[in-house]
Amino acid sequence: MSDNFFDNDNTISVHGADAMRIFIFKSEARTDLRAFGGDLAGLQLPDKFKPWRVVGAIAPNQEFPYKILRADVEMAIREQGFQLFRLKETTKDVT
Repeated sequence: MSDNFFDNDNTISVHGADAMRIFIFKSEARTDLRAFGGDLAGLQLPDKFKPWRVVGAIAPNQEFPYKILRADVEMAIREQGFQLFRLKETTKDVT
């Protein structure tokens, strides 16, 4: 067994050279809709949910927000230019 656990094929390094800077966008047409994209202008985001506004960025060495795998988002951006996601509404405690 190797002394270096990073040799495991199941380990994805977010600090490696392959990680990308990812921009977070908010749809003005659908307020619950967000998107990850690889370019600041959001040129590949879907037109039907325009306009898009940048609301954040994730550096290659930064921990990924939400409960989404960075590797899945990066693959979607490489394959189709973006990854859409929706924010869940938080329920208010009425007690």
